[in-house]
Amino acid sequence: MDYQDLKSYNTPSGFRGKLGVIVQLWRIVYVILFRNSPQALYGWRRFLLRCFGAKVGKKVIIRPTAQITYPWKLVLGDYCWIGDEVALYTLGPITVGANAVVSQRSYLCTGTHDYHSSSFAIEAHPITIGEKCWIATDVYVAPGVSIGNGTVVGARSSVFKNLPAGKICTGTPAIIIKDRIE
Repeated sequence: MDYQDLKSYNTPSGFRGKLGVIVQLWRIVYVILFRNSPQALYGWRRFLLRCFGAKVGKKVIIRPTAQITYPWKLVLGDYCWIGDEVALYTLGPITVGANAVVSQRSYLCTGTHDYHSSSFAIEAHPITIGEKCWIATDVYVAPGVSIGNGTVVGARSSVFKNLPAGKICTGTPAIIIKDRIE
């Protein structure tokens, strides 16, 4: 069996979406100005994200401990909330809809590797969180997943497949438990 041979790994040209100097500048700005900003300075963090190409809606609340890999691949809808220690691993695009909540310690992961490839080729697949969703604490969302408008994903769930709108889902893997009734 021929498994990965990491000496042959190569990140594809343009994979990060910006020049290496911009990627490194973001890391410096993130560590010094974003992560160390006082909690109440939501407008400051929105400004920093927009400076690096993120599309950030009105009154977005994003905690200083949230981690964003490449902000130019991020879309945050109006009034959404991104909690403490949320990881937005934006190797591919992540969209969070208006009025959606991604709670503390959740991990939205757009990147993976092709384990069939001897070079362990890297891949990115977008994640979309619909409007008025609630991704509860410590939820993992896998590459390529879309979660429909209004759906709730319960704490410590893992989402590997698309979830329809208006549902309550929980578990690993997340399954539909019932309808979300307003």
